[in-house]
Amino acid sequence: MKRTKSSRQTQILAELDSSPSLRVAELARRLAVSTETIRRDLDELTTQGLLNRTYGGAVRPLSSEPSVTERHRLFVDERQRMARAALKVIGDGHVLMIGSGATTVHVARRIAVEMKNITVITHSFGVATVLAFNPTIKVLMLPGDYHASEGATVGVHTVSFLSNFYADYAITGASGLAADGPSEALLECGAVYTAMVARAAKCVVVADQSKFDAIFPSRYAPWRDVDALVTDAAPPDKLAAALRQSGVELVVAG
Repeated sequence: MKRTKSSRQTQILAELDSSPSLRVAELARRLAVSTETIRRDLDELTTQGLLNRTYGGAVRPLSSEPSVTERHRLFVDERQRMARAALKVIGDGHVLMIGSGATTVHVARRIAVEMKNITVITHSFGVATVLAFNPTIKVLMLPGDYHASEGATVGVHTVSFLSNFYADYAITGASGLAADGPSEALLECGAVYTAMVARAAKCVVVADQSKFDAIFPSRYAPWRDVDALVTDAAPPDKLAAALRQSGVELVVAG
């Protein structure tokens, strides 16, 4: 099956996460494309700051999860499909809490198109911005310290403010999806997601297949506190078993 450019570039980054460096010829063989295609991909990813070019290949810079701006460029088609699938799960909601991240912005964009006369509580400026296109949606922006790389407010004021509200659904992304629950690379955002899950009747996690079996510092909820996982591929066996055991609805966006 032919890969989209975004999924191919995401796979390149995943390959570099497991190897200190890779050669152009090796990447072309693994992804079944020409070396010219790989060179163009590496040039684009270098321009985006996601890797460093070397003679004949590339290396991944040492860093934590890329910024939300960088993540917006990856898995675009897949995120659009997941957003459409997520709306089928949350479409009956009247009050929503939405976490930060590239995938949740796609969900918010779909919400702005398909839903009306609802209230959205968020700490993400990206989410608030795309919802502004629908004047029937009331957006409540959470206070707090601004985290520039995530484009969101975080901290004790954000978490404390959430304690004043209830929601039908908490919609969160994740940096990693492991057998013991979804996790987040940023501790500050993980604390906000935990508070959202606690204040919502139901929790929906939306995350693509690149997050499978990845573990990050902040596990913000056990699977027993999650009602649905919306993703773009069937999860590996261990993760799938954990979801079934916890009664999590698995929605695979085809």
